[in-house]
Formats: sequence, structure tokens, C-alpha cells
Amino acid sequence: MNELLVTALSGLLTLIGVCVTAWASAKKTRDQVADRLRVAQAVTDTKLDDLTREVRAHNDFASRIPVLEEQIKVINHRIADLEKGGS
Repeated sequence: MNELLVTALSGLLTLIGVCVTAWASAKKTRDQVADRLRVAQAVTDTKLDDLTREVRAHNDFASRIPVLEEQIKVINHRIADLEKGGS
């Protein structure tokens, strides 16, 4: 009877040790994954900010092109008028 009690108690303590080890390992893994996700999110946010800045710069440039084209037309007309008057 005494041997049975020692065996049962030993098995119970072993089970508790395995459960605590598994819980600690799972928590460590969860924390590592969370840290990696935070780093990945920070990298993504930085890239998105850079891309947004580049798109805004491109849009600003694209909005100025029609103005430049109109100015070139005016300059070409002036040049044509000068060439006609100088002949």
C-alpha cells in the first residue's frame, strides 16, 4: 500500500512538472511570435509610409505636367510669332 502511494504521488508530481514545463514553453513561444509580429508590423508601417510619401510626390508632379504643357504651348506660339516677325 505504501509503495502504491509513493508511485501515485511520484506520477502526480511528474505530471505537474510536465504541465508546468509545457505551459512555460507555450508562453515563451507566444511571446516570441508576438515580438516577431510587432517587428514585422513596424517594418510594414515604415514601408507603407515611404510608399505613401512617394505616391504623394508623384501625384504632385503629375498635377504640374498639364500646367507645364500649357506653358510650352504659349512659349511655342511666342517663338512662332517672333520667327514670323523677324523674317
